[in-house]
Amino acid sequence: MASAPAAVERRDALAERLFLNAVGAFDLFAVYLGDRLGLYRALADNGAMTSAELAEAAGIHERYAREWLEHQAASELLDVEGDADERRFSLPAGHDEVLLDETSLNYGAPLARAVLASIRPVDALVEAFRNGGGVPYAAYGDDLHESQAAFTRPLFENQLGKEWLPAVPEIHDRLSASEPARVADVACGQGRSSIEIARAYPNAQVDGIDSDRASIEAARKNVEGSGVEARVTFHERNAADAGLAGRYDLVTIFEALHDMSYPVEVLKAARGLLGDGGLVFIGDERTAEEFTAPASEAERLFYGFSVFHCLPVGMVGEGAAGTGTVIRPQTVKDYARQAGFASCEVLPIEHDFWRFYLLRP
Repeated sequence: MASAPAAVERRDALAERLFLNAVGAFDLFAVYLGDRLGLYRALADNGAMTSAELAEAAGIHERYAREWLEHQAASELLDVEGDADERRFSLPAGHDEVLLDETSLNYGAPLARAVLASIRPVDALVEAFRNGGGVPYAAYGDDLHESQAAFTRPLFENQLGKEWLPAVPEIHDRLSASEPARVADVACGQGRSSIEIARAYPNAQVDGIDSDRASIEAARKNVEGSGVEARVTFHERNAADAGLAGRYDLVTIFEALHDMSYPVEVLKAARGLLGDGGLVFIGDERTAEEFTAPASEAERLFYGFSVFHCLPVGMVGEGAAGTGTVIRPQTVKDYARQAGFASCEVLPIEHDFWRFYLLRP
């Protein structure tokens, strides 16, 4: 048993940690308000503002504007100057990139939306804990798929076609060939990955496939004006549709396998999509090789999303796999083997949050 002084020390440390976690949680949710209501955008466009000026510019009530601004300044998210009668608040240099630049790899605002969305159906989650069921993806609302799309957009625009796919010669050479390659982007979400594959490889024909109607509707809007409209098509359908069998040179699945109730069946469907010589390329969470405690901050973040969102959606359905966010490399290899693939290779592509796999039938 721990000594009394050691127990007191751990007690005090935990009490302080939970207090600071509460402070941080409110910071995160205040960022959600600033993002969703366009408050950071108004500050970026207009410079230093009073609460009355922000309220008018953003179309919100002045009293709420004042409290939000003071909270942001107290938390050092905004700068403030002036006395109580004429305080002016501004967005510090550098914070604008994190809060507003949708194409930057440092764009962090979607994290607030993703966390809030993950806890939205908490009552249903409590019941799922008790009965062993799941929580449907739709229960998390638009914030979930919108935040995921916003968070992954910079990754796809800056790295997918410039680093990740070129790092695999078999894929890069086939997509670069004069004979048009066909790509099925399974679980494409709002379509940013499909669009970037087509941009990177001018001869490629890309079909984005997802069963979520809201995501496909957003994807069809996103492709408008992209310059690749003629080579990217989005389908609200099941990847196991027999009409798609054998048509593709490459199947991609990005940050989705761990969410699926039946990952082996999905991989079987992906294998069925491939023509001769076709490959499957998967990007999913870069978790630790095995469970460790205490874990890294990234692993703790993965577990947080897993408890509140990814595991519950992966528990929907009879005999669901219940993989969760913390998907280990061996788990992916086991799923690939069960789906009938001859090999599943972990690729030497470095990334802080994602690990990449190449599957051969």
